[in-house]
Amino acid sequence: MSDIILEMRNITKTFPGVKALNDVNLKVKKGEIHALCGENGAGKSTLMKVLSGVYPHGTYTGDILFNGNLCEFKNIKSSEELGIVIVHQELALIPFLSIAENIFLGNERGKRGIVDWNETTKQTKELLGKVGLTEKPNTLIMNIGIGKQQLVEIAKALAKKVKLLILDEPTAALNEDDSENLLNLMLELKKQGITSIIISHKLNEISKVADSITIIRDGQSIETLDTHKDHITEDRIIKGMVGRELTNRYPTRQAKIGEKIFEVKNWNVFHPILDDRKVIDNVSFNVKKGEVVGIAGLMGAGRTELAMSLFGKSYGKKISGQTLIKGKEIHLNNVNKAIENGLAYVSEDRKEYGLVLIDHIKANTTLANLRKVSNGFVINENEEIVQTEKLRKDLKIKCSSILQKTGNLSGGNQQKVVLAKWIFTEPDVLILDEPTRGIDVGAKYEIYSIINQLAAEGKAVVIISSELPEILGMSDRIYVMNEGKMVGEIDGKEASQEKIMRFIISNKQGV
Repeated sequence: MSDIILEMRNITKTFPGVKALNDVNLKVKKGEIHALCGENGAGKSTLMKVLSGVYPHGTYTGDILFNGNLCEFKNIKSSEELGIVIVHQELALIPFLSIAENIFLGNERGKRGIVDWNETTKQTKELLGKVGLTEKPNTLIMNIGIGKQQLVEIAKALAKKVKLLILDEPTAALNEDDSENLLNLMLELKKQGITSIIISHKLNEISKVADSITIIRDGQSIETLDTHKDHITEDRIIKGMVGRELTNRYPTRQAKIGEKIFEVKNWNVFHPILDDRKVIDNVSFNVKKGEVVGIAGLMGAGRTELAMSLFGKSYGKKISGQTLIKGKEIHLNNVNKAIENGLAYVSEDRKEYGLVLIDHIKANTTLANLRKVSNGFVINENEEIVQTEKLRKDLKIKCSSILQKTGNLSGGNQQKVVLAKWIFTEPDVLILDEPTRGIDVGAKYEIYSIINQLAAEGKAVVIISSELPEILGMSDRIYVMNEGKMVGEIDGKEASQEKIMRFIISNKQGV
């Protein structure tokens, strides 16, 4: 009997004007964890959507063989009936339903149209035990964190008697502890004979769990590596992904730092619902012209809350303290005031807060500064096209045209559109919250180059990132946050992961 559970042969998938997959081949062995690597837009997610029936048979060419049988999936349900289940990067859970209701939604336990809640609860408890959750089945999804929601999605897959589990960027929005738990669960499922395919940009995680790695570049399968036979390094994977050596992951920059341009003094913010909970506690910091300042900290340290509260008081209540731009105190009471005074904020969630995904690149780019392309109340479309085209070229946004919908772009190119939108407002200060989350190493390098260019133009840049190597690689100066407070400041040249963690741990212990 063959040890190959899945074979995809000569898969080609075309969208209008774009060949997303070109003669792709993939073989997955039974019981292994198989990683798919590639840059944003390489075709990884498209290939998995073909496999899972999101793109049904007839919309692509090529063959899918599962357990040696030719498959022609008409929809997701037909692939799930054979035990192929995909967990997408955007979780498909309903927040106002319980864990049990979500796990068995569309797969209810009962007879004659009547749900057997006793059996549903019993099976939910068993499934939660398998994924390491202790929550009660009637707990609402909205009341558990994103890490636990990811585990509920896997429990949902197990309820469908999964044989091949596909995880698309499963740890993109998770902290280190939740990521570790999920990877350990994958290894446990492997022991139970479940085969997994993981798409991830986090190469250290792939190195930890993958038995095989297939690299896809520009819609084509390049090679498959056996981690047990081949000597696989992150640099080796990157070379396959981008087609070249990427020896320095952070572009060099000769910093020309000028005068202090943005200063925050004694900033306090309370929780928007829990009135007595102080989220930001007496925070002060500054950033200078031409400087890149990093803000490091663990999940829940208050970094995003700080950024949003500064950007037109988009977060929090009972906000107090001072904000100064070029030495002058400014009251940034709303987003318009923040933009008018030269402040820009790139949110950590580009799809929720950064972009209108159903609209095109041109509309998204000019959205935050329509005055610049308007005559009175009428938008000058010719000027809008000229300005958007310039930014598209400057930021090297890969697209069919500036009229392409942003929702159809890769993650890296979506992030560039968000940056283009805020660059178009001509800010003096840019706060970038997780600017490279969910994008590959090649796209990251391009984002870093844009950040360096902004600093070279005299902009003041603040980077918030959960990836300490990113903070260390990009920052001239680093602030450390913990539990809503600034607990340390380090010169970029003297900084290390150990020094940053020492500030956090010392503060936790009250030293």
